[in-house]
Amino acid sequence: MTKQRLVLIIAILASFVAFLDGSVINVALPQISNDLGGGLLTQQWVNDSYLITLGTLILAAGSLSDIFGRKRILVIGLVGFLVTSLLCAVSQTSEQLILSRGLQGVAGALLVPSSLALIISTFNGAEQSKAIGQWTAWTGIAFIVGPLVGGILVDVYSWRLVFAINVLPIVVALILASYLRLEEKPMHRTRLDVWGIVLGAIGLGGIVYALIEQGNFGWSSPTIWGSFVVGVTMLILFVFNEKRSAQPMLPLGLFRIRNFSVGNVATVLVYAALALQGFLLVIFLQQVAGFTATLAGLALVPVTIIMFFLSSKFGALSGKYGPRWFMATGPFVAGIGTAYMSLVNVPTNYWVELLPGIILFGLGLSITVAPLTSAILGSIKSSQAGIGSAVNNAAARIAGLLSIAMVGLFIGNSINLTGFRTGIILCACLLIAGGLVSAIGIQNNIVSTGVKE
Repeated sequence: MTKQRLVLIIAILASFVAFLDGSVINVALPQISNDLGGGLLTQQWVNDSYLITLGTLILAAGSLSDIFGRKRILVIGLVGFLVTSLLCAVSQTSEQLILSRGLQGVAGALLVPSSLALIISTFNGAEQSKAIGQWTAWTGIAFIVGPLVGGILVDVYSWRLVFAINVLPIVVALILASYLRLEEKPMHRTRLDVWGIVLGAIGLGGIVYALIEQGNFGWSSPTIWGSFVVGVTMLILFVFNEKRSAQPMLPLGLFRIRNFSVGNVATVLVYAALALQGFLLVIFLQQVAGFTATLAGLALVPVTIIMFFLSSKFGALSGKYGPRWFMATGPFVAGIGTAYMSLVNVPTNYWVELLPGIILFGLGLSITVAPLTSAILGSIKSSQAGIGSAVNNAAARIAGLLSIAMVGLFIGNSINLTGFRTGIILCACLLIAGGLVSAIGIQNNIVSTGVKE
C-alpha cells in the first residue's frame, strides 16, 4: 500500500467516526429521551454538548496538529474517542450522557483537522483535489448514513450501540497508523492560547444555554438573558484576545484571504441547514409520521448513494475548472430539494412527498462539499493546513450547534407538522443564501495548485 493511500484511508476512518457521531445520534434521540427523560431539551443537549466542545476545541486542535505533528494528535484523538464513546454507551442518566458527549467532542476535535491536514500535506495539485473529494464523500456519507445505522441499532437492540459501533473503525485506524511513517517538522511553538479556549467555550456555552433553555424560562428570566449577554461578551473578548495574542488559536489574518473568508461564510450557511435538516427530519418521521427508527434512517439513504458516486467526481472537476460555480449551483439545488420537503403531510407518503426533494438535496450536496473544502484549504499555505481545516470545521460544527439550539425559537418545545415545515423552509433559505454568497464572493483564480512550501 502506498503512503498516499494509507494516509487517505486513515484520514477517512478518523474523520468518519467524528462525523458519524454528529448525525447517528439524531435517530436515537427519541428513545434516549424515553429512557432517560427530558423530552426535546434532553435531545438538544445530547446533540449540542458534543458540538460545543467539538466546535470550541477544534481550533486549538488545529494548532496542536501544526505544532506537534498531525499523526501524533490524530492517534491521541482516536484513543480518546474510543474511551469516551464507551462512556456514552454505559451512561445511566441524561446528565451522565450529556457530560460524556461533551468529553467525546473534546476527542473528536483532535480528529478532523489533523486528518484533513494529513491529506493536504501528502497530496499535491489535482491529486489533492481528488483526495479531498474522496475524503469529503466518505465523511459526507458518515453524516448522512448515520441515521440509518442508528435506526437499525435502536430498533434491533438499544441506542447504546450507537456509540459502541465506534470501536471497530477506531481500532482499524490505530492499527494502520502504526504503519505510517511521516517526516514531520513540528513548528517551534509550544504555547497554547488558553484564554482563547476559555473565552470561546464560555461564549458558545452561554449562547447555546440561553437558546435551548429559553423555552423553559422565557427571555425575561435573568438566567436566560444573563447567560446570553455573558456568551456574547465572551465571544467579543475572544476576538480581541485573538487580535492581541502572539500565538492566537484563530489567526485572524487568514480571513484576509478572500476564498478562505467567503468559503467559511458559505460553510456556516450550508452546514447550519444540513445539521438542522437532519435533526428535524428524523425526529419528525418518528414522532409525528410514525416511522420506526430504521425507516427514518432509511429515508436519507438516497443522499448517501448519490454522494458516494458523485462527490469525488465534482471534487476533481472543481480542481480542473475552479470551485466557484459548483459552490454556487450546489446549495441552490439542495435548497430547492429541501423546500420541496415542506410539502409533506400526515399521514406521510415518503415516495411522493419526500423522496424527490431528498434526491435533489443529495445532488446539490454532492456538487457543493468537495469544491467548498478545496476552495478554502487550497487558498492557504500547506503549513497552515491544520489550523485552516480546523477553522473550517469549527465553522461547520458551530453553525450546526447554533441552528439546533435555535429550534425552540421557531417551533416551540416539540416538533409537529407545522414546526417541521417552518424549520425546513428555514433550511432551504440558508442553503440558497450559501449559494449566493459563493457566486458573489468565490474566485477561481486564487485556488491553490497544491504547491508545497
